[in-house]
Amino acid sequence: MVRERVTFGPARLFIGGQWVDGGAPIPVRDKYTGEVIGEVPEARREDVEAAVAAAQEGAKAMAALPAWRRAEILLRAAGMIRERKEEFARLIAAEAGKALKWARAEVERAIWTFTIAAEEARRIEGEVIPLDAVPAGEGYFGFYVRRPVGVVAAISPFNFPLNLVAHKVAPALAAGNAVVLKPASATPLTAVLLARVLEAAGVPAGGFNLIFGPGGTVGEWLAAHPGVGKVSFTGSRAVGERLTRVVGIKKLTLELGNTTPVIVAEDVQDLDWVARRLAVGAFYNSGQVCISVQRIYGVRRIYEPLVETFSRAAAEMVVGDPLDERVDVGPLIDEREAMRVEGWIQEALGGGAQAVTGGRREGPVVWPTVLIRVRPEMRVVREEVFGPVASVLEAHDFEEAIAAANATEYGLQVAVFTRDINRVLRAVQGLDFGGIIINDTPSFRADHMPYGGVKGSGLGREGVRYAIEEMTHVHMVVIRPAP
Repeated sequence: MVRERVTFGPARLFIGGQWVDGGAPIPVRDKYTGEVIGEVPEARREDVEAAVAAAQEGAKAMAALPAWRRAEILLRAAGMIRERKEEFARLIAAEAGKALKWARAEVERAIWTFTIAAEEARRIEGEVIPLDAVPAGEGYFGFYVRRPVGVVAAISPFNFPLNLVAHKVAPALAAGNAVVLKPASATPLTAVLLARVLEAAGVPAGGFNLIFGPGGTVGEWLAAHPGVGKVSFTGSRAVGERLTRVVGIKKLTLELGNTTPVIVAEDVQDLDWVARRLAVGAFYNSGQVCISVQRIYGVRRIYEPLVETFSRAAAEMVVGDPLDERVDVGPLIDEREAMRVEGWIQEALGGGAQAVTGGRREGPVVWPTVLIRVRPEMRVVREEVFGPVASVLEAHDFEEAIAAANATEYGLQVAVFTRDINRVLRAVQGLDFGGIIINDTPSFRADHMPYGGVKGSGLGREGVRYAIEEMTHVHMVVIRPAP
């Protein structure tokens, strides 16, 4: 196959409806070849100040737009993304290292995220409150309305450089807010392309602003800025905990990590199908997904055949250049991360674990790895691997599997494969996770469902309608008839 090179010209900051210069250039590399494919300017402190100031003015314009106008803008954006779907997908494959088939799926999801946001923009509503439910409220009439928070700071990760941006930007605009977006420095070019789409779709000047730079400087300047009314962050737990201490008194949504468990009960019948679904859930995007399959608990007699079928499915995945149509698993975001994942694998093997398949690394690429004989205290079980590594563990019974799945500081999503409705009910009652998926992988996410975790996995919920609730204030109105 002759590889068609993906390149992207130098970009600029987008502030107040204008493309402006910033500070030192940040090179953006093709994650498979390592070659520079574009660059963006790092925002200086004065650029962050300018972006927030522009967003404050843009918020006034956004709030003044009627709902149908906001919906039209979002629908135009969705249509423009569809028109440029292949351009977006190839850019994601190059700058994020995501296999082209999954990059295309991400673009399709982003189109739906903007479409759903357009629909939700038309139905942001309040509620009548029966004040006479208590004696003090007799004779009063009450209702509440939702108003935009003003400026939303959106700080997005590298692993879904379009759709996780869409999950912050589209609901914010639907609710009548302005946005300042800081994408991950490893994958900023997709955000530049989206900014061009939003500009062409008719977002008012200042309604959407784009800056670049490290999270420890630019991200914190933005999150802590007093002109920001809401921070939406997706990333690591360590950074999320840091943000809780620096954002000040403002609304905060955190989408953090997980050590995603799966329980496979003894009653499953098509184990080959289950194994193939688990392989996709564990290894797509090279396992760099916060709901990537990491811990698989096979109950008693199902354990050994599960190891065999899952390992076979993992070994059959095609590894290589993400721009190759045949490839399932591409590189990690950089070689340093690949070396970290390799180190965790070697640490587990040194502690008595066994790699049934995988364990191999070449540069930034790590082959899908299936581990057995792991112990709960090993990092590959206890901490989020964020790489193409999954462990299969044996549980004595279904209750033990539930207890093992819950034995984590995280609680984003979990999955259970079973045909027994009683087991389903026990799982729903017993599993402490924000999302419980039955008979599919925990990697499942529909873009309009509430999505978020408990415990160390974060605060608040995404999913367009639920994000809009997080990005608005409730204004209560009480009316007493005049005498």
